[in-house]
Amino acid sequence: MVSALEGIRVLDLTIWQQGTYASAMLADLGADVIKIEAPNLPDPGRRFLFRRELGLGPYFESHNRGKRSLALDLKHARGKEVFLRLVKGADVFLNNLRGGAVDRLGLGYQVVSQVNPRIIYAHASAWGGEGPDVNLGSFDILAQARGGIMMLNGEPDGPPLPMPVPIADQVGAIVAAYGIVVALLHRQRTGQGQELNASLLGSQLALQSFNVTSYLLTGRLPQRQPRGGFGPLWNVYKGSDGKHFALAMLEDRWWPGVCRAIGEPELESDPRFDTAPKRFQNGEELTAHLDEVFARRPAREWVRRFQEHNLLAAPVQDYEDLVNDPQVVANAYIQEVERPGHQPVRMVGVPVKFSKTPGEIRRLAPALGEHTHEVLLECGLTQGEIDELEGEGVIRQAGPEARFP
Repeated sequence: MVSALEGIRVLDLTIWQQGTYASAMLADLGADVIKIEAPNLPDPGRRFLFRRELGLGPYFESHNRGKRSLALDLKHARGKEVFLRLVKGADVFLNNLRGGAVDRLGLGYQVVSQVNPRIIYAHASAWGGEGPDVNLGSFDILAQARGGIMMLNGEPDGPPLPMPVPIADQVGAIVAAYGIVVALLHRQRTGQGQELNASLLGSQLALQSFNVTSYLLTGRLPQRQPRGGFGPLWNVYKGSDGKHFALAMLEDRWWPGVCRAIGEPELESDPRFDTAPKRFQNGEELTAHLDEVFARRPAREWVRRFQEHNLLAAPVQDYEDLVNDPQVVANAYIQEVERPGHQPVRMVGVPVKFSKTPGEIRRLAPALGEHTHEVLLECGLTQGEIDELEGEGVIRQAGPEARFP
């Protein structure tokens, strides 16, 4: 079965996470992603959280699965020549280096697009392609801070807290991949390549579109919310087993069913709680009562009871719960990836299911330079030229130790 991006070649000059996950998403959908690293200065993500007992690093595997690796020194004149030769047959060039870095390599858009006018030249940047801070670097936590989301996270009387997952990098990656696919569609219609910039900062605004627009319309800054800040029926509760579950019902129409589900139909007409405004006004009292009720049964039993009444509830799951969730299993959101000589590696797979062009993780992340000879032979270099480049240190072919940092 044909993959959606089969036949699309991506030259991937990315490190760490934002750019690397964007190209991994393209690889999942069939693109031939060639990860380019300096022979003696690989992506620092290779070392991050590397597990020697496993011979794998979950960080690098997550963000570089399905790619091929070319170890090529772009600071060497011959390395630049090889890269531009690759550009001729490429569809996308993606980088997430600090602003100005690619230009200093002599590989800016004007140079690359002259070699291949159809190229999609994508920059996964920190702060955008314009403005006084265009050349400043960033990591996820800085984008969360500057992008506004950190100010809303945490207890109302505590300090702002970063999200415990790298939400800026991941959303930035998704937005970059979205931009690349849109540019490819435009090229298919017009034949024109183009340059695009998808930034961590812009992605954080997009993530908070409703919240930021609300501020723009009202001038009111949102505040951090305490537990139950949006009302007792938009809240998290603990069952008798110490596990938690969440409710998500704001409208009046849910209230009668809630009362039946907890076995207290008489609560529906209680004058303290019989309308949504009253339930919000008397939220602390109702929340305290529900805390007592929910302490009588396990969390998942409450979820089941609510669902039986066609009400909205879900368990609060840790990762052990999550990867074994029947819905995760049924939709194949976790995929097994073959690892020769070892047990398959379980990884988070493709989040979108296509009926005609399904995506999949085709291979684990490559060792440094694992496909150097293969890629260069494909672009027309002879074995003699390759041997010469290798002798000069311009390229590197993977050795058995290359997977280790």
